[in-house]
Amino acid sequence: MNKTLLDRIMIKVSKPARYMGNEYNMVEKDPDDILIRFVFAFPDIYEVGMSHLGLKILYHLINRRDDTYCERVFAPWVDMEEAMRKEGVKLFALETKDELLKFDIVGFTLQYEMSYTNIINMLDLAGIPFKSRDRQNGWEYPLIIGGGPCAYNAEPLADFFDLFVIGEGEEVIDELLDLYGYCKKKKMTKFDFLRLASQISGIYVPMFYQISYKADNTIEDIKGIYPFVPKKVLKRIVYDLDNTYYPTKMIVPFMDIVHDRGVLELFRGCTRGCRFCQAGMLYRPVRERSREKLKYLASSIIQNTGYNELSLSSLSTSDYSELETLIHELMDKFERDRVSLSLPSLRIDSFSKEFIENIYRVRRTGLTFAPEAGTQRLRDVINKGVTEDDLLKSLDMAFDLGWTNIKLYFMIGLPTETYEDLLGISILAKEVVDRFYAKKPPHIKKNPTITISTSCFVPKPFTPFQWVGQNTMTEFEEKQNFLQKHLRIKNVKYDWHDAQLSFLEAIFARGDRRLSKVLIRAWELGCKFDGWDEHFRFDLWQKAFADCDIDTYFYANRTREPGELFPWDHIDAGVNKQYLWREYERALAGELTHDCRAGCTGCGINMKFKGVCGCE
Repeated sequence: MNKTLLDRIMIKVSKPARYMGNEYNMVEKDPDDILIRFVFAFPDIYEVGMSHLGLKILYHLINRRDDTYCERVFAPWVDMEEAMRKEGVKLFALETKDELLKFDIVGFTLQYEMSYTNIINMLDLAGIPFKSRDRQNGWEYPLIIGGGPCAYNAEPLADFFDLFVIGEGEEVIDELLDLYGYCKKKKMTKFDFLRLASQISGIYVPMFYQISYKADNTIEDIKGIYPFVPKKVLKRIVYDLDNTYYPTKMIVPFMDIVHDRGVLELFRGCTRGCRFCQAGMLYRPVRERSREKLKYLASSIIQNTGYNELSLSSLSTSDYSELETLIHELMDKFERDRVSLSLPSLRIDSFSKEFIENIYRVRRTGLTFAPEAGTQRLRDVINKGVTEDDLLKSLDMAFDLGWTNIKLYFMIGLPTETYEDLLGISILAKEVVDRFYAKKPPHIKKNPTITISTSCFVPKPFTPFQWVGQNTMTEFEEKQNFLQKHLRIKNVKYDWHDAQLSFLEAIFARGDRRLSKVLIRAWELGCKFDGWDEHFRFDLWQKAFADCDIDTYFYANRTREPGELFPWDHIDAGVNKQYLWREYERALAGELTHDCRAGCTGCGINMKFKGVCGCE
């Protein structure tokens, strides 16, 4: 790109550091000496994308290869997009400022359904046709690939992508790049590359599958078009976290980002079995890093980045088997340098007073807990496995230590929920305030701030609740109004999520290929940055569905039949569908299922990844 033109654009936009690159620990290579040019595409702004651990891992992992240069691109904010379109500037990568058309592979991470219109917008800004069938003639355009949690049901995006990586990218990316490099050297066709790629475990090539539908619009069959196509695509997992790559020279941005700190991943997977939680099912089995490895990584990250905060990251961080010892050792090492530790959230049944004291030796922030439901009955339905007594004991410890800022997360619209369950949220909030004043140490002068936050339940694929119909928007709004009325409690603040946004999330989370035309139409009408309140236009989405003659109830609110074929049934996440149905039945009966570290619950993961799951 012409540097003068870029400089002229940058002075007109807010936060030009989003587009500058040249950050500390950024990788630089000569593109002329590279066989494969790869750009990691995050369909949201820089501040969000640069906080994503997957980007940090894959960026540095790919750049270890001598034949490949991985760069980055993010969705430009609206002012930058306007300036680019006005000046005729195509979407470019941060490192070299080269247009995406010059790259071999554009790899999108699919973290959130409401970023899908940003993907279309980024392809349009890059001058790349949306649909894979319009990119089949040779290698005129880059290969468009996707990965991340939404790839487990990528059907609404299937028409746009050449292939998807199912599972953990570190395990498969080198195989895919080796194949691409081989095919490029041999001047093979794109079809031949995709044919060979489909033979790699964990690679899903949607153009090789045909979907047929019944008269009632449910799916009749999903089958491969060619004999070489696998009937099911099994996810890939990293078997040994201690010996897999983890970056210690993470890029340090020039500007504030959402999570501006070092990140230490303790383990992957979760054994708790919460029935609403997609991640808890997708990322099984549990694999931990050793304490010694984590201490080495922590020291290297702090030394190579200069961060003064380290986030201990995992799905349920407090379930790490040696957490208290690890915390104690890290704080002994870093306290003198004023390096603090943070945990994304804490389970309310798994830590001691000494544990909290250790975490916050250097810097104290608010404490966050997630009871999820307001009554024990409903917590049992979702298999949360904690009690109100667990929560109150944890809060007593926090109040004894002087905490005044507490956040409690709940979901509304959970299966079998009643207004009695909702009332339980306000009763619990009142009890928390009362406990604060009962336990308040004499030296604490501040009043408490108890924040109650509710999200709208979205039934997700590969969970026991994938059969459940979501509450209607009217039902959600009535429940939110009910809680607003009953949470008018002194020292309690109530936040809630937009029901309209959650409705759309449910549609695309459980949708099929027929939704691709809706995404295109919504983008044509002006939808982008749909996860941002100031840009979300539900009226435009309603028009897009109407224009495409799509019944939103069919996707979001309809309860699925027990034997229904789902759009994602040709993807194998490792957990058996029979197990998920059994867990759904146990939920309706209010029966708990124990943590599978206490004994196998029969999810099926140990049959597909032998030697990894502790249930064997």
